[in-house]
Amino acid sequence: MTTTTEKLQELDRQHHFHPFTDQGDLNKKGTRIISKADGVYLWDTDGHKMLDGMAGLWCVAVGYGRDELVEAARQQMSELPYYNSFFQCTTPPAIKLAEKLAEVAPDHVNNVFFTGSGSESNDTVLRLVRHYWAVQGQPEKSVIISRKNAYHGSTVAGASLGGMGYMHKQGGLPIPGIEHIDQPYWFEEGGDLTPEEFGLQRAQLLEEKILELGVEKVAAFIGEPLQGAGGVIIPPSTYWPEIQRICDKYGILLIADEVICGFGRTGNWFGSDTFGIKPDFMPIAKGLSSGYLPIGGVMFSDRVAEVLKNEAGEINHGYTYSGHPAAAAVALKNLEIIQDEKLVERVAEDTGPYLQDRWQELLDHPLVGETRGVGLVCALELVKDKTTRERLAPDGKAGGLCRDFCTSNGLVMRATGDIMLISPPLTITRDEIDELIEKAKKSLDDTLKAIEAGALED
Repeated sequence: MTTTTEKLQELDRQHHFHPFTDQGDLNKKGTRIISKADGVYLWDTDGHKMLDGMAGLWCVAVGYGRDELVEAARQQMSELPYYNSFFQCTTPPAIKLAEKLAEVAPDHVNNVFFTGSGSESNDTVLRLVRHYWAVQGQPEKSVIISRKNAYHGSTVAGASLGGMGYMHKQGGLPIPGIEHIDQPYWFEEGGDLTPEEFGLQRAQLLEEKILELGVEKVAAFIGEPLQGAGGVIIPPSTYWPEIQRICDKYGILLIADEVICGFGRTGNWFGSDTFGIKPDFMPIAKGLSSGYLPIGGVMFSDRVAEVLKNEAGEINHGYTYSGHPAAAAVALKNLEIIQDEKLVERVAEDTGPYLQDRWQELLDHPLVGETRGVGLVCALELVKDKTTRERLAPDGKAGGLCRDFCTSNGLVMRATGDIMLISPPLTITRDEIDELIEKAKKSLDDTLKAIEAGALED
């Protein structure tokens, strides 16, 4: 049965409430309805083809249309569509996936607790971190330090761990026991400091906060290896070594949120490998199944596992879909594809460097104040003045304008304020990268023309 875009939009308007959306504004414009995908491309119900520069929501690592993943789900659903991991039970796919994750993770990380999403993973982190200290006779050691503008999910605990003020305004967040320090965002906040000076300065805020609160109260520090949703904020080279030193000095647990960076995005299996982090906890999701089925997890280090397995007793936490067999089967096949096709190596040695070289070309555009990236994730800053880094408008209108031109020109690019982001599937080819860059250039040109015509004026 064929249903028109207009009819689907009307049904959506009547019944579907969207995440992170001004529903009233969306209802006026009408939803863009994605109906088909293949490789790195999407099509909407009007037949408009777009190169998906965001891999869905940072997650479609192996690209769309992978029959191997469909077949893995079909086979598992035919044999055992569901059983839980409660009551001293589990399923073969969950066991095999846990083994595979231990294989690809850093050497000291060999255990995983399964969840259904990145947000659930960070809820789990909060509980496991506090329980870790409580069972060792230190229940007061419960404060988790995070960063402003961090994103760790949108559940109550995830949004509290995150540092986005606009999220905290809704629902009485953050919950108690979570503190935030400034982020390592050199372009916006570095002033006259060199990136190296700035990175060291921002990392040392962690030590200041630990001493302010009292080391006996601080349980952990949480940070994304690079801040994804916050604008692909890539910390200066001095930042993570200093954070690691401080955590080691005070015996603070280090949580590396790998939900976006994990599974090849930065040219290594994990962002922790790329930035030299030795985490105690690693929340994971997104690229774990390439988004084909919902699944996430929390991986943790051997020293944490030793306590949780031998001293913690029963851990009163879990989800109906923890280790869901069909989702686990798909995730396992997804990781096998990444290995078999050497996608991590490809990002590190071929397409990653190629994208970074081509992305730098965009710095020549009059609107672009900075380009940055690692592996297959990039950002550019839209500015009025390249020297002073002055923004075009205070409310991120330029980013929204550019995003809409990208969509019209057949490219999905995300806007975070006036920062434009890409994070394409790991399967993207050099020819497709060339197409992405050309469409980005055209969209920047269109944005400049619109601004010169007064598009940002009230």
